Amino acid sequence: MRIPRKQSRISRRKFLAGSILTSSAITGMSPWLSTGAMARFVATPFSKSSPISQQNIWQDSIDRGLTWMVSSQSRTGNWNHDSYSTAITALAGLALVCSGSTTIQGQYSEPIRKAVDFLVSRCRNNGLIGDPQRDDRYTYGHGFAMLFLSQVLGEEEDADRREELVEILTRAVEFSANAQMPTGGWGYVSSQENETFDEGSTTITQVQGLRGCRNAGIVVPKEAIEKARQYIYDCKNADGGISYSTQTRGSSRQAITAASLACLYNAGDYDSQHTSEMWEYCQKHLHNLEQGEQYGHWNYTYLYYSQVVYRQSQEIWEEFRDRICNLLVTRQKATGQWDGDIDPAYVTSCNLIIMQLDNGYLPIFQR
Repeated sequence: MRIPRKQSRISRRKFLAGSILTSSAITGMSPWLSTGAMARFVATPFSKSSPISQQNIWQDSIDRGLTWMVSSQSRTGNWNHDSYSTAITALAGLALVCSGSTTIQGQYSEPIRKAVDFLVSRCRNNGLIGDPQRDDRYTYGHGFAMLFLSQVLGEEEDADRREELVEILTRAVEFSANAQMPTGGWGYVSSQENETFDEGSTTITQVQGLRGCRNAGIVVPKEAIEKARQYIYDCKNADGGISYSTQTRGSSRQAITAASLACLYNAGDYDSQHTSEMWEYCQKHLHNLEQGEQYGHWNYTYLYYSQVVYRQSQEIWEEFRDRICNLLVTRQKATGQWDGDIDPAYVTSCNLIIMQLDNGYLPIFQR
């Protein structure tokens, strides 16, 4: 029998709800909101730059997207994609957690719990979260899984499951550290299997996953983060953009630059010359959404670029947020999902995370 641990702190969600009730007593607003109304109020931060009617349109789009995500989840807890099941399941879980639900409370607690169960079932004795026989380029899944599980750890109230997640993430961190290339980056597989290849996108997933773990209290070797940060610096071109790899230098890549900058922000690198030059490059190539259309991997790019803009001033963020949310609403299917060049669950997860950044529920995305 599992006995829930005694709560030693107030959860972020309960704190926000309590703040609303306190403010209602001051302003005269009725505190007797329904659970659904309270959740909607908490999950839709007021913004002077956008009218309530516009925010309601965004929230309706988010709700339909989340409903589709739940309906497309398999009975075993994953979102089916033969080659990237681990990665897409972790991203889908992040999208659901962004709504304010956890494994134990909220409208989407059950699908979040099922996603956690699936990822736990994918854990290997060597610390890998994934299946090297089925997951193509398994470091992607491992990195995203670390990120997702580290975000749910802080809200997990079941003592046994919490202890299990700490153990899983501790071993996952060890696996990532051992899988890191001598250059400081990561490849599609562990360096123990292939020590001749690394590239930027897999490196970003590892670093963000490691930072999520560190923020959740898991011990992460400092040298792993520092080597990865130097790897990104070594990939930077004169125009401020990031190339594909230290070993395969070439022109700057918009998607990897945006992801690398988000990753450096997570690592606390806000004001260096490197990040300033990368921010200028991203603004030039990606801030105009129409211009960004000409580059590949649009959803991946703006998943990370939105995180980058969110870390800027409120004025810069709100102007960009309004434009990208309005664009995403127009692209959503009537059934609730978004389609793209990759699995709909992947595209929908990316877009839902973008549209819910303002909620501020995930520590990794907070300012």
